[in-house]
Amino acid sequence: MKVLVLNCGSSSLKYQIINMVGEELLAKGIAERIGLEGSFVKHEPANGKKEVIETELKDHKDAIKVLIDALLDKTYGVLSSMDEINAVGHRVVHAGEKFSGSVMITQEVIDALEDCSDLAPLHNPPNLMGIYACKEIMPSTPMVGVFDTAFHQTMPPSSYLYALPYELYEKYKIRRYGFHGTSHKYVAIKTAELLGKPLEELKIVTCHLGNGASMAAIQYGQSIDTTMGFTPLEGLVMGTRCGDIDPAIISFIMEKEDMSISDVNNIMNKKSGVLGVSGVSSDFRDIEEAAQDGNERAKIALEIFYKKVTKYIGAYAAEMGGLDAIVFTAGLGENSDIARKEICKNLSFLGATIDNNKNDGVRGKETIVSTDGSSVKIVLMPTNEELMIARETKAIV
Repeated sequence: MKVLVLNCGSSSLKYQIINMVGEELLAKGIAERIGLEGSFVKHEPANGKKEVIETELKDHKDAIKVLIDALLDKTYGVLSSMDEINAVGHRVVHAGEKFSGSVMITQEVIDALEDCSDLAPLHNPPNLMGIYACKEIMPSTPMVGVFDTAFHQTMPPSSYLYALPYELYEKYKIRRYGFHGTSHKYVAIKTAELLGKPLEELKIVTCHLGNGASMAAIQYGQSIDTTMGFTPLEGLVMGTRCGDIDPAIISFIMEKEDMSISDVNNIMNKKSGVLGVSGVSSDFRDIEEAAQDGNERAKIALEIFYKKVTKYIGAYAAEMGGLDAIVFTAGLGENSDIARKEICKNLSFLGATIDNNKNDGVRGKETIVSTDGSSVKIVLMPTNEELMIARETKAIV
């Protein structure tokens, strides 16, 4: 069985084709600048060199046509016909409370996702564009929706409700949803395999740390709490997002700077985080370099970030009544030994002690970086959301 995995953004489309026999990646790529001048597709066969296809991509339908042509190309393609695509797995960011797991995409599901679009106006519409395009191009191929929010639907009301008038939840479904669920689920499963223990017996904190960052408390295989909330703005300090702040700051800035709510929303989402504090960049690599060169604001930005992650680890350990593993994943979590070291340096009281010899210089490699005597294992686990989407798609189909 071969599954095409699609992740559609507003002007981009990432894809992978995976042979589920052996879970072999056949090819991957990305279509960029969809609907803009200078659009192109980067196509990379697993056993070949990267191809750049420069062509006009008016919409997501054009992009899907071009990527299918690339998959079928006699020189750098990996399929002999479209019939080899047995299913399509779509990453969908927001499913609200409607779905607690992946589902076969029907018109009823599409209608439900349309209803959720006001909860994720930047993400759901392009996700739906990809679904509509596939329905038109390959109408007989089964499609599955895999939702970022679904894994967190096991949270109890005490974790997902905000202390606002309850009727606002009833009317508008204002609550914590959580995101990056596909990644949190994947690395939790893989960590249990690495530790040789059933996931249903473990208490794990997963740290998905990248430009967008979130954490989850996973108790016995279920998400019971997570840092992102009604939107991906809540929780950790991120590349450009502020994370947790006093909500009264919003009205204060509006009044002092004569700004609209849209203006302040733009500041909190696109001009804050480590970019806003450091003034250097939203890329943690640039900030780490600046900090090493003596930039004080860069140092403070990193310290704020590290402290916030450490605080949530402690909070989730208390919430679960113990901890078996701390898992680092995504761009920063997988590749920054400095971040892992700084986040864990004060966690020995929990039984989590990092081993600098195991941690230093390790990037993107599935490994345990805690000391041999550490009762709480510190794990580096590369995420693979596309493979998780393919697995979910295969299971549904």
